Order: sequence, then structure tokens, then C-alpha cells
Amino acid sequence: MTSPAQVADTVGTPTSTPVLSVDSVVLPVPGRPVDLHLRVTAPVTGSGLPVILLSHGQGPSNHLSSSNGYAPLANYWAAHGFTVVQPTHLSSRTLHLDPATPGAPLYWRSRAEDMTHILDRLDLIEAAVPQLRGRLDHGKVAVAGHSMGGHTASLLLGARLTDPDTGTEVDLSEPRITAGLLLAAPGRGGDALTGPIAENYPFFLTTDFSRMTTPTLVVAGDNDHSPHMTVAGPAWHTDPYVLSPGPKSLLTLFGAEHGLGGISGYDVAETTDENPERVAAVQRLTTAYLRSVLFPGDGTWRAAVEQLAAGPDPLGRVESK
Repeated sequence: MTSPAQVADTVGTPTSTPVLSVDSVVLPVPGRPVDLHLRVTAPVTGSGLPVILLSHGQGPSNHLSSSNGYAPLANYWAAHGFTVVQPTHLSSRTLHLDPATPGAPLYWRSRAEDMTHILDRLDLIEAAVPQLRGRLDHGKVAVAGHSMGGHTASLLLGARLTDPDTGTEVDLSEPRITAGLLLAAPGRGGDALTGPIAENYPFFLTTDFSRMTTPTLVVAGDNDHSPHMTVAGPAWHTDPYVLSPGPKSLLTLFGAEHGLGGISGYDVAETTDENPERVAAVQRLTTAYLRSVLFPGDGTWRAAVEQLAAGPDPLGRVESK
């Protein structure tokens, strides 16, 4: 009989390798209040490495919401053949920006623009990390984001919104990104939002997933109520799957709350559903999904989905369209 832990440990991914992590790589960006600081995590060997841009969320901790967070994901993805680039967005508490800075406090537009700056300057990033020189595949790029980082990633994948300051529709989609991972990401706006969110963060009101066409895996917890943001309950976090066109997949994790078991850091106090088996499942299933999209013909995603469903007490379920 296969236990949930065994399923989490065996969903098909390549053998892991040692990783290196370099912080802080700095990209000067004209007009940005501070330079763009990055952490780069990569396997110590291999070439033709795909790139994952990882956008942090906005939790109560200081340093998890920066390039210093999400080690359980960044380290795992790098150990399995990806180069992970993590910016510290302007919304990070580590920067101590003046609350009157344009775009504060969440800097929704700047967050997405950070990723475009990174893609524009991958050569400079390689030069700053000599161990990476010539090893990146600039044609294989994915974006991943948790919580507010999921909102950032969704804009890069093709979601739209109306800028509340100008009344114009905003298209920040990035054609160089060909795969996405949305982890406990925000859902639709309108009457799904709580009053304080609609009043204080009106850019959420007009979120539109109908043109988010890039292949994406949406990961949601069926116990992620997020009552400070939505009145729609846990299903709100599945909106990026339900309301967007295919090809998409949805991984629903049973019993998971907003931390999805603890993906934002090791043993962090803000994780309300700490569960190493759940984190292991997220690590392996997201890796398998990205391999299936970025390497046509790779069969690890199909195998991972089959193994997830095979046990007597599965950690979650996957559906696709």
C-alpha cells in the first residue's frame, strides 16, 4: 500500500543535483526608486537550463517577502535542472520605502515590470554569476508566484486589469514566458472581494483572466478561505483556472491553507497548515508540470498525476482543460 508520503516522494522528476545560490545580484533600473536586487539559484552542473522567475507574496514576515524567501521551492527547482531568479519587489518590507512612493503599497505594475527587466538583461545576470555563463536557455522561461506574487505572474501570463488611476486597460503579458505556476493566487474581482480590499486596492476589482492563454498550472488549497480578501471562500483561488482558456491544469490540495504546507520558507511561523508531505507534493508536481510544457514529449507530468491519484489517501487531485 502506498502512503501519501511515498506518493509525494515518487512523483516523477529527474535526479537532484547540488545547487548554488547567489545574492545579491543588482540590476540598475532607471526611474525605479531603488536598484533591482535578485537572488539566483541554479544547479552546479548542466547546460541549457530553463529559467523560472519567482515572485514573492506579501506575508507578515519581513524577509520571506523578498528574494530571501521561498527556499523550499527555489532550492528544489534548481536541484532538478532549473535556474530560479527571485527579485525583491518594491512591495517588500526589507526596502523600507516611503509609503508615499508612487505605486505603494503593493506596486502591482512595478512587480510585473521587474520580470520584464530581468528578461531584458539575462546576459548581465549571467555575467554577474560567472558559474552561469553560457548555461541558460533564454528560450525556455516560466513564471511562478505565490499569493500577491500569483497576481504578478497572472499579469505576465496574459490576465488584464483596468488601471484605477487612468481608467485604461493594462496588458503586461510577456511573450517570452511560455509556462506559468500560480500558487494560492488571487481570483476574480467585483463582488468576490471584501469591502476593505475593494476600497483600498481597487486594481483587484477588474481582474480578467479571459485572455490568459499561456499554459499554466494553478495550485489551490481547498481550505484556503482568505477572509481578509474574498467572500467567495477557497474556490476563489481556482478562478485563474476556471475563468481562463486552456491549456490549463488545476492542482487542488486537500486540507491546504494559504501557505500550501509551507512553501514560503522552512519552519516559518506564518504557515498555518505546516505539512512537509504537502510541500513535497507541490515541489514535485510543479517541477513535473514545467518539464512537460518546456520540454515537449517529457512524460513526468502524466506520471506524476497518475501517482498522485493512485494512493488510498491522496494529497490532492488534478484536472485539466
